Amino acid sequence: MENPFAIAPILPKAEVESWQPPVIPRHEFRVEYVRSSGPGGQKVNKTSSAVFLRWPIKLSQALTDEQKDLLMENLKNRINDAGELVLKVQELRSQKQNLERAIEIVQELVEKSLKPQIERKATKPSRGAKERRLDEKSKKGAIKMNRKYQPGRDD
Repeated sequence: MENPFAIAPILPKAEVESWQPPVIPRHEFRVEYVRSSGPGGQKVNKTSSAVFLRWPIKLSQALTDEQKDLLMENLKNRINDAGELVLKVQELRSQKQNLERAIEIVQELVEKSLKPQIERKATKPSRGAKERRLDEKSKKGAIKMNRKYQPGRDD
């Protein structure tokens, strides 16, 4: 699977397979609880089960400066002006579940952003692939030729 993020280091396959994502310690997150609009019926109106999780990336002790720059570039749409990654999670019914889910999402984002891509080996198309491409090309050309007006032909 290709990395959906714009910037990621490109490494040989062996190094990519041994790569481990950094683990973000919980004390780096600022958590705020707010009212949720998710499932829970009337209880939603009385409890603050939604979680706003803020993580100041530039202040993180778990990342190198290079990793911080990569995250800032790859997650720029989720980062506010103060340089914080901000998430609101309200999909579950309890504060604890929403907090765990928010931390899980941050870890997934960090892993996807920082995971190096495998170095691609350039290959040539096989003889069969070339023949199939040319056959398909000539068939399409024949179809287009048949669309052309030909005098004396009854259609």
